[in-house]
Amino acid sequence: MMSVVMDHGRTASAVTLDGVDSAAVAAVANELLTVAQGRLDTQEWVAAARDAWEHLPVNLRAAVRRFRRHSGPQGALILRGLPVEEHDVPDTPLVDGSVQRTATVPAAALVMIACGLGDPAAFLPEKSGALVHDVVPVPGKEEFQGNAGSVLLSFHNENAFHPHRPDYVMLLCLRPDYDRVAGLRTACIRQVLDQLSDTGRDALSSAEFTTMAPPSFGGAGGTAPHPVLFGAADDPDLRVDFAATTALTRRGTDALEELRQAFGQAAKTHYLLPGDLAIVDNHVTVHGRTAFQPRYDGQDRWLQRTFALTSLRRSRGSRPDDGHVLVD
Repeated sequence: MMSVVMDHGRTASAVTLDGVDSAAVAAVANELLTVAQGRLDTQEWVAAARDAWEHLPVNLRAAVRRFRRHSGPQGALILRGLPVEEHDVPDTPLVDGSVQRTATVPAAALVMIACGLGDPAAFLPEKSGALVHDVVPVPGKEEFQGNAGSVLLSFHNENAFHPHRPDYVMLLCLRPDYDRVAGLRTACIRQVLDQLSDTGRDALSSAEFTTMAPPSFGGAGGTAPHPVLFGAADDPDLRVDFAATTALTRRGTDALEELRQAFGQAAKTHYLLPGDLAIVDNHVTVHGRTAFQPRYDGQDRWLQRTFALTSLRRSRGSRPDDGHVLVD
C-alpha cells in the first residue's frame, strides 16, 4: 500500500512508499547495478534504467505521471520511503565537483524516476557532465551560492540562464545534516501571482532582465534581455535566479524585489530524511536552501541530484551522438 497525500495548501504533494513498495524499488534497482559494468553515465545503462522504470510499483509511476501532467499549486512533489539504507551510505564526500558515476541502489532509483518524468540530462560544464551529482558542503566554499555552499542559498530556477534548462530538478536525501536545520525551500509562482501588483506583473512580463550563468558553469556568460514571467497569463512560466538575474530598468528592479518578498512569504521548507526525494517543477517553482553548519567529518548532509528534460529533441543540437549530456 502506498499513501498519497495531495495537499493544496502550503504543503507540497507527498507520496509515501510502504516497506513492500520500497523493497520492490530496491529489487528493480539492484538489477541495474551490473548493467554496462555499473557505469550509469553510459547510454546502455540509461536505456536499461528507462526500461526498468516500467517495472516500478504502479502507484509510484501513476503519482509521478500525474505530477508531470500538472505539478499543483506548490510545483513540488516529495516521494518518501525510497530505498536508502543509512548504514550502507559511505562517508559524505568532501571534494568539490563530486559525482556518482557508479550505479548504486539510490542512484538507480533516482535515474529511473527521471526516466518517468522525461529523460535524465546533464550539462558538460557542470559537474563534468555526470548524470548524478553529489550535493555536499565543501570546505572553503561555505559562502558559495551553489550546491557546495552552506550559507543561505537564494531562490532560483535551476540553470535559469540556459535555453535548455531542466524541466525537473530531483534531490534525493542520503543523509541529513547533524542539526536537521538544512531545509530545501520551494516557492511557486502559482502561489503568489495574484498577490503581485499590476505594475509588477507588467514589468516581470517584459524583456527587462538578464541572467548570468551560475558559478558552477565557470562564468559562462549570460542571456539576452528576457522576461521573468512568460507564457499563459493565468499560469505563467518563471525564469529567475535572485543571485544572478538583474533588472535593466528601475521598475524591473522594484518588480524583482516584490517577487522576492512574495516568494519569501509563501515559501515552504522541506526537511528531507534518508529516502526522501524532492521533485521540483523548474517551470513554475524556485528552490533554495536554509543555512547549516557542516562539520566535514564524513557525516555531513548528502543529497544526490539529477535533472530531467521532457523533450530531449529540443536540445538535439547541443547533445553529441544523441546522448544525455548538453555540451553548450
